[in-house]
Amino acid sequence: MRLLLVEDDAALAQNLRDHLQQLLYSVDLATDGEIGLFQGQEYDYDAAIIDVGLPKLDGISLIRALRDAQRDFPVIILTARDSWQDKVEGLDAGADDYLTKPFHPEELSARLKALIRRSAGKASPVINNGPLSLNSASGEVLLHGQSVNLSGSEYKLLQFLMLHRGEVKSKTVLTEHIYDQDFDLDSNVIEVFIRRLRKKLDPDNSLGLIETLRGQGYRLNKLDDAQGG
Repeated sequence: MRLLLVEDDAALAQNLRDHLQQLLYSVDLATDGEIGLFQGQEYDYDAAIIDVGLPKLDGISLIRALRDAQRDFPVIILTARDSWQDKVEGLDAGADDYLTKPFHPEELSARLKALIRRSAGKASPVINNGPLSLNSASGEVLLHGQSVNLSGSEYKLLQFLMLHRGEVKSKTVLTEHIYDQDFDLDSNVIEVFIRRLRKKLDPDNSLGLIETLRGQGYRLNKLDDAQGG
């Protein structure tokens, strides 16, 4: 999952970035509203965390500009103001949730997970697909009820595909959602991780779990409940 963090407080930004990266998010950091607007228009994020009190372009104006540009990824606003009017203003501008400073990083991560799930039409932290299930709260992946050991990158790739199962995703899109913006997008690393996932989850292709579409990318197919037996 790839996040946009727009925060001008250097210490807070670094702490949040470290915390989120430990949770296997890829995090792009912008230190003012103008940079945040450029990045939000340039890249397709899974969610954004935006401080209200930003230099050059304040957070509320930034959110309005992103929504006007048809950028519909979930947004959490961070604010040091605790009046209900400020919260309403942020939500009316297009934010999906808010946190008042100071806050616990664990609360931020829990809200992020919920927003990303809801934006993909998934209310529960457990995503099921036939015999395969992924719990975004615990990070556990089960196949036929048995735990599957995945690396961090393999887990991030599977989670994104599970949230968008049935959809074709190009290597570029997959790379952008798994790695930070300075990663080499021409890398063939996605092919490597797809092979590893197939080997661990569907080695004989009996499920037909991950499909390669030549010249287009990959699709994690929707599996019937009957395939879980």
